[in-house]
Amino acid sequence: MKNRIAVVAIGGNSLIKDKQHQTIRDQYIAAKETCDHIVSMIKDGWKIAIGHGNGPQVGFILRRSELAAHELHEIPLDVCGADSQGAIGYALQQNLYNEFKQFGINNRHAITVVTQVEVAADDPAFQNPSKPIGSYMNKAQAKLRRENNGWDVVEDAGRGWRRVVPSPLPICIVEEQAIKGLIASGIVVITVGGGGIPVVADDNGQLQGIAAVIDKDFASSLLATNIRADLFIISTAIEKVALNFGKSNQVWLDHVTLAQAKEYLTEGTHFAKGSMAPKIQAAINFLEKGGKEVIITNSGNIEQALAGETGTHIIP
Repeated sequence: MKNRIAVVAIGGNSLIKDKQHQTIRDQYIAAKETCDHIVSMIKDGWKIAIGHGNGPQVGFILRRSELAAHELHEIPLDVCGADSQGAIGYALQQNLYNEFKQFGINNRHAITVVTQVEVAADDPAFQNPSKPIGSYMNKAQAKLRRENNGWDVVEDAGRGWRRVVPSPLPICIVEEQAIKGLIASGIVVITVGGGGIPVVADDNGQLQGIAAVIDKDFASSLLATNIRADLFIISTAIEKVALNFGKSNQVWLDHVTLAQAKEYLTEGTHFAKGSMAPKIQAAINFLEKGGKEVIITNSGNIEQALAGETGTHIIP
């Protein structure tokens, strides 16, 4: 077990439980619950990198920016991602520090790396923006944003209009070498927050932030592959993955092979496009590139899943 490396990707539900618990304090408490389980892994000898979602937090930042727009400059989406990486990283770092102190783990530290993730400028996603972000607008407001700011806007199920941005695939984690060095030295690294800050490179290799959203499970899978992690854990809202979720013929999955996971995903009826499907695809990506095991479960069951008592285990 000693010196084994795990990447733990925690979802938005690990930070915001429901609409009644969205304050900074609520998010801090939720982060503590997740950190409890991660520290349990560290006590067992795991070296850990943590990825996390940031969708709700970026939405809050954008909304604050909109409300203050008559007095202050608005915040670009890539900078919102950077802001959220720092704030969420702070909550996780402080909770981990306190947990280490409580359990007498004196030789471990946590650090947040504000992480850029390169995407291809010609990724097809840029021709089909599909990820809703920010507040709802009426038709007139949406028209002004399209004309004045160049936004792509769509009507969202009769609830109003929203901005949509591309969701390109991650191709390179810019700070990867620094992350590897930190993990090798035993530091818990909080990285690729929200999928990473999306950047594109020009012909001279110069980076520039871009208005896009990278799937955090895809970025965490790429990280797990590149640092040669032994285990990739995707922490989500449910204890196990299910076929036909929520239907009368629902079947919980305990152990799944790579071939079975690919078959279930290809069938297209089992996993919701914006929910479980990208998690399964992220698991497939990791295993196809040499990964040994993926566990999908909720944060409260990480220890039990590691013991083989619950969770969905996907293996080559």
